[in-house]
Amino acid sequence: MPCEVTRTTLRAMTHLPPPAEELRLLDAELRQLDARRAQLLTRRAWLVAALQQPQQPRPWASAQPPITVSPRPETAAPSVQNVLLVLGGVLLALAAAVFTLVSWGHMGIAGRALVLGAVTLATLAAPVALLKRGLRSTAESVAGLGLALTVLDAYALHAAALSGTDGTGYAAAASAALAVTWSAYGLLPVTAALRLPLPCALAAAQFPLVLWALSADAGAYAITGALLVTAGLDAVAVVRLTAGAPRITAVVGAYGMGGWGVLGAGWLSLTADGPGDASRAGALLLLAAAIALGTARQEPGRKHVLGLAVASGLLVVAALGGVARSVVPSQWAVPAHLAVGVALLAAVRAERVPDAMRRGFAWASGAVQALAVLWTLPVVAVVLLGPAVGLDRAWSGAPANARAAVAADVPWPPDAAPAPLVLVAVTVVLALAVRGQEWRGRARLGAAGLLWATALILPAVFEAPYVAGLLVLGVVTAVALYACRVTEGAAQVTALVLALVTAVGLTLVSLASQSATLVVLSALTALFAAASWRAGVAPFTAPAALVHAAALAAASGAAADWSPARTALPVLAVAGTAALLAARLGASRTTVPVEAVGAGVGLFAVALAVTDPPMLALVLALCGVIAAGTALRDGRRPVGYPATALFVLAAWVRLAAWDVGTPEAYTLPVTVPALLVGALRRRRDPQTSSWTAYGAGLTVTLLPSLAAAWADPYWTRPLLLGGAALLVTLLGARHHLQAPLVLGGSALALVALHELAPYVVQVTGALPRWAPPALAGLLLLALGATYEQRIRDVRRVREALGRMD
Repeated sequence: MPCEVTRTTLRAMTHLPPPAEELRLLDAELRQLDARRAQLLTRRAWLVAALQQPQQPRPWASAQPPITVSPRPETAAPSVQNVLLVLGGVLLALAAAVFTLVSWGHMGIAGRALVLGAVTLATLAAPVALLKRGLRSTAESVAGLGLALTVLDAYALHAAALSGTDGTGYAAAASAALAVTWSAYGLLPVTAALRLPLPCALAAAQFPLVLWALSADAGAYAITGALLVTAGLDAVAVVRLTAGAPRITAVVGAYGMGGWGVLGAGWLSLTADGPGDASRAGALLLLAAAIALGTARQEPGRKHVLGLAVASGLLVVAALGGVARSVVPSQWAVPAHLAVGVALLAAVRAERVPDAMRRGFAWASGAVQALAVLWTLPVVAVVLLGPAVGLDRAWSGAPANARAAVAADVPWPPDAAPAPLVLVAVTVVLALAVRGQEWRGRARLGAAGLLWATALILPAVFEAPYVAGLLVLGVVTAVALYACRVTEGAAQVTALVLALVTAVGLTLVSLASQSATLVVLSALTALFAAASWRAGVAPFTAPAALVHAAALAAASGAAADWSPARTALPVLAVAGTAALLAARLGASRTTVPVEAVGAGVGLFAVALAVTDPPMLALVLALCGVIAAGTALRDGRRPVGYPATALFVLAAWVRLAAWDVGTPEAYTLPVTVPALLVGALRRRRDPQTSSWTAYGAGLTVTLLPSLAAAWADPYWTRPLLLGGAALLVTLLGARHHLQAPLVLGGSALALVALHELAPYVVQVTGALPRWAPPALAGLLLLALGATYEQRIRDVRRVREALGRMD
């Protein structure tokens, strides 16, 4: 066979699928492999879980050895090692202490020195060999024991050879010696790897200066100075050390000793008797400030630099302010501190000062100014709220001056004369010193608020005449309302709040005099009404104008010696004005606030007239007219329900004023309109149920009249009620209405039962005693005999009622 034929034949016999078909086959094989792998993994997880559970004996596995699983260790080996080493070191230290304190007296001087010296040296030398063997943790534990033994050596030395020396002074020398010894031990090349000696040395170094000052009876200033010097040395250590336990110990010591030193210096400054003591306390505070400032300058990249800068600024203010407080009158103490705090801003402008420190000085100055402003708040509170305490003495007469008008019933804050100066100073700082774009707007708002507070308290502080105080408050209100018209955003909101608060304060102050009250309320009504032309503030100023108008109407009625019930009419006129204004505004944002205030004023008018029933009926009727007029507007249809209720209440109050006791006089004015409304609704919507249309109206009259008829011994009311119930029943049957038929028929049946009850009782008394049971039995037999027929009759009646509307 030729080669060409063989090659052609082999090529035809070999099956090479297309690439797409081969890719499909490979994907199918891979999916089968993935499915099989998932099955195997599931089986493996189940087996692992079964092995970790307690093994239960199985019949088929009794011959197999049990499979045990080793318990999981709860504590790592290094943790166990550390606990054992620390516990061993503590026990050895306690044993050494017991030996020193108890067994020391049974040995001579040579023996004592030999034992303690040998044990201490051996203990301190042992970590060298342990470090060479790589036992670092054991070396740390033994080193801690050696350091504890050195403390016992110091105690033993004092007890044996130096017992006559001063204990506090010896403790100071011993703590200094221990600090030097432990530092040297921790810095030796062979023991430099130990982490315990240097932190212990720093901890021991906290006590020498303070103990020396205590032993020398140096006084409070020297002890405070020792605390601050120790804190300064700790700060140097903080700067020198980079990280680790020594730096943490130094930081704790610096903050701890420095904090106690600052508290002591502050107390000495507050209790200083004269400039000399204040100067010494100020020097200590300046030392603390220098320590904080120096640490901040040496560590510009640390997170606590800002806090140190703030602390240093506050300490400088406390130092210089304390000195100034000792030479000026007590009322000028706060301005003196404020002056130093404002002067601190000069460091903020210095270009050589790092940014973090400048921010710290700025925050320190701001804190001082904020505290100064807080000092003035009692004066502002007395000016604003003081007149509210004496409302029971309204119109008792104009007070002597503006301070007497606000502080007649509350104590005036002591040393309040510089309060306006403090507020003005902070206002100037906010207006001139704050130049950053981010804080500029907020600073201006704060300055405006402080300027407002200054104007508010100025008449009372300087005891200006009463009328002058009123004029100042009025001018402030007018200026704030004008600012509402010419500003936007946060400034407008601030001006609006200040205007409202000032108006409240002005109103309270004016209550001392009748003429002042009328003039102030008239002026405020006009001012807020004029400000309401600005749409942005109208939702607040228009209701405020209505409130002041209502107060003016009530005050005018009281000034005219009208009774409260008669005064309700002019107050109600304000509510009507609010309703007309709301109709005029339409869909404005001011509409709802005006309507709410109008409703509140209407309730106030009702409250004024509640003691006079005829006037109360008139006021309720007028309120109903206002509500009905409001219900005619689009979107206010639900107000018709309160309007109806007001008309009904007005009618009832009028009937009660006429001493009318007939219930139909109260119910018919409700029933007739309700039935008319129901008839109109069914005419518009014939599908409306008769219960919805007529049920409420009929129930309002039938139920009270039925209750009165059952208690009425005469025949007139039952006759009229029965006739009315018969008419309602006939109308319901005529027009196939379920509600009139059921309600009228029920009322008619109950009236008939009430009328026939005496005769039934009379007949029952005339019959023998056996007659009623016999009659009852016959009745039951008759009912049982015709039970099925009665059921069919009831079903027919129910079906007939169901076909009605």
